[in-house]
Amino acid sequence: MGKGHLHIYDVIRRPVITEKSHQMVDAGNQYVFEVQQRANKIQIKEAVESIFEVSVVKVNTMMMPAKRGRRGRKFYVRAKPWKKAIVTLAPGQEITLFNV
Repeated sequence: MGKGHLHIYDVIRRPVITEKSHQMVDAGNQYVFEVQQRANKIQIKEAVESIFEVSVVKVNTMMMPAKRGRRGRKFYVRAKPWKKAIVTLAPGQEITLFNV
């Protein structure tokens, strides 16, 4: 593998499980993941399809900015920037990991 290639297990970092992500699962069969910043939509689609054995219809990605904190006049980074992927599955399919 070259420098630009990512293994499928390197692409997906973790599922994002929040109230909003649970609502997205119920409303539109959409699942949210934190992904590697270098990963593109095609790599994310292939990784989700092969790991969870589902068919992906659409992938939306966005960069989540760093969260800054402040103590007096000094600023510091509370959370590093990360890439979020919203994966839409075909109707009737689900990822059981989220249905806890």
